[in-house]
Amino acid sequence: MQWYSVAALLTVLTSSQGILTTLSQTNGKYDYDYATIPFLAEVFKLAVSCLLLWRECKSSPLPKMTTDWKTVALYPIPSVIYLIHNNVQFATLMYVDTSTYQIMGNLKIVTTGILFRLFLGRRLSNLQWMAVGLLAIGTTTSQVRGCGVASCDSLFSAPIQGYMLGVLSACLSALAGIYTEFLMKKNSDTLYWQNIQLYTFGTIFNLARLVVDDFRGGFENGPWWQRIFNGYTITTWLVVLNLGSTGLLVSWLMKYADNIVKVYSTSMAMLLTMVLSIFLFDFKPTLQLFLGIVICMMSLHMYFAPSKMLLDMPLAVKPDEEKLIEDSVDRRTHS
Repeated sequence: MQWYSVAALLTVLTSSQGILTTLSQTNGKYDYDYATIPFLAEVFKLAVSCLLLWRECKSSPLPKMTTDWKTVALYPIPSVIYLIHNNVQFATLMYVDTSTYQIMGNLKIVTTGILFRLFLGRRLSNLQWMAVGLLAIGTTTSQVRGCGVASCDSLFSAPIQGYMLGVLSACLSALAGIYTEFLMKKNSDTLYWQNIQLYTFGTIFNLARLVVDDFRGGFENGPWWQRIFNGYTITTWLVVLNLGSTGLLVSWLMKYADNIVKVYSTSMAMLLTMVLSIFLFDFKPTLQLFLGIVICMMSLHMYFAPSKMLLDMPLAVKPDEEKLIEDSVDRRTHS
């Protein structure tokens, strides 16, 4: 499967994630414990990875699997980074409103490009850097509601702590993605074995969150294993399936493509979600959304199109033709 097919599928799944989550609500509230969703998604990813690894092990030769502790010990780090990132997100929302936070979240596009260069040593051309910048501008433009809206003014009136935490959140998000790509490409281990290590620690950390929530709530609603499926509907299970499948596709891209492809997929998914919301939730399209889509499409073309399509190269002149041109110029000059 080609990377662009996986990226397109990731865009569709990511865009439907927010829509499914909204549809799983009842009267604007969740009848289920939302913390159980990422836990079950991690269990789903782990189960699928184990099944695929089992099928691959039945083939010959056996796939490569590094089991030394020094390598395995690297895999909890992304989960720790994401855990810190989630806490920073909540702290950021204490100082800024939701729309401001969404706009500031686009900084992760730029920070991903910078960390992509610093930590992975991947060089981007000038056109590609311009494309990454355009992508950040395009996604931000699509989220700006208008100068007459109060939330637009709040973007420039948030406390300095909000801006600092927003930048930290963007850096942590990019760092988690870059580090995951580093792990995936560190050796030639089979993808499924690497996924098992990632999702095992992901399951443990999400389980720990459920246990901590129980202690914080004084076990008012019972232990997590008794209420894990409370309030679940078909739509809720689709949210779990969507989140798990998205994670599997991201790990594939980290192994065989790179973080920039993932950034483009998720950014395009955000725009696709806005467009679909027009038909599903009576979302009113704005001029900013239209301009943002155009800018992002230009960015997409600039980054991935071959250089020959972006630059108008002059036609090569044959030596004989060049000599005829020079003779013609000389005759005109002497005459």
